[in-house]
Amino acid sequence: MKKGTQNKQPPRSTEFKRFCRVFFGRGLVVFGMVIILALIITAIFAPWVAPYDPYALDMSKTLLQPCKDHLLGTDALGRDLFSRMIYGSRIALLVGVFAVGAAAIIGMTIGLIAGYSGGWISMIFMRITDGLLAFPMVLLALLIAGILGGGLKNVIVALTIGLTPSYARLMYGQTLSVRENDFVLAGRSMGATNIRIMLRHIFPNCLPPLIVQITMMIGMAILAEASLSFLGVGIKPPMAAWGTIVYEGYQYLRTHPFLSLIPGFAVMVVVFSFNMVGDGLRDALDPRLRGVL
Repeated sequence: MKKGTQNKQPPRSTEFKRFCRVFFGRGLVVFGMVIILALIITAIFAPWVAPYDPYALDMSKTLLQPCKDHLLGTDALGRDLFSRMIYGSRIALLVGVFAVGAAAIIGMTIGLIAGYSGGWISMIFMRITDGLLAFPMVLLALLIAGILGGGLKNVIVALTIGLTPSYARLMYGQTLSVRENDFVLAGRSMGATNIRIMLRHIFPNCLPPLIVQITMMIGMAILAEASLSFLGVGIKPPMAAWGTIVYEGYQYLRTHPFLSLIPGFAVMVVVFSFNMVGDGLRDALDPRLRGVL
């Protein structure tokens, strides 16, 4: 037997290779990634992709069926539906990213401080969070948007407030499970400050489930924005938002169903895609699945 061949172990895949294998191993996750990338590219290059001005009125071409010149037809004011859908992707992505990003930052900060500090700080923060969690997210956002009034900024603020409690609760639970680990106790015994322990030791070990939550919540925020816009307390006409387009077309549902069905289908596909990508991230990042997948 040659030297070195005994007890030779097969090479193990790196964590990155395992992540790619698990994450891209499901067709629905790949489909979701393609849809999300297409949404981002469309939103960024909307002025170059859209064939018409989404706000230009042409009363001579109202309620046209899909044709060569207007791929998805026109609405009751003669505006090209395809162009409005493209510009609507900007609103959807903008609301989803900003609302979820702000809610994640605020909620994770609250949860981290409350979970690490304990005592009366934890009690105050978590009781407020529990009170907000008693309301469904869309209902809470609807109430706040109704008080603030419509518009892009107010919708983002309303959704931020509605989404923040879920991040605070998740971060609080993760912090409680991590703060008693040996590496945290070792850092505390070596004189590390509380801020250093929270940012260097606790927060990085709480990230995987939060990344999954952020991904899924972007889809939920897009759906909530469309719901608020449809109910009249979200994005106001004539701004091209998918919920607004559904609202403008629902009165023609019998004669021109595509005016509402197309933006509704777009919302459904985008939300489904974010959910599938979040599900794939959960499988790839969950440490309990290492060695299994």
